[in-house]
Amino acid sequence: MLHTEDMMDIKILLKLKSMGEKFTKAHPKFVPFLKAAGNCADAGTTVEITVTTSEGRKLESNLRLSAEDIQTLKELSKAL
Repeated sequence: MLHTEDMMDIKILLKLKSMGEKFTKAHPKFVPFLKAAGNCADAGTTVEITVTTSEGRKLESNLRLSAEDIQTLKELSKAL
């Protein structure tokens, strides 16, 4: 039997799924890029991210992936 908390979780998951589908439709190249990056990355891979705002401000960061990060990316890839 489902409890109230379970129903809330299901509603949240369904909402996230719908939002993800809209995002993927709006940005069709992004998910395949993430999958490709996830498939070729290994422990020690560096991921660099740059965000440029509409005003031209740049925010940059990078991270070095661990073996645990790679496993997380593989699990997330299955969900996409």
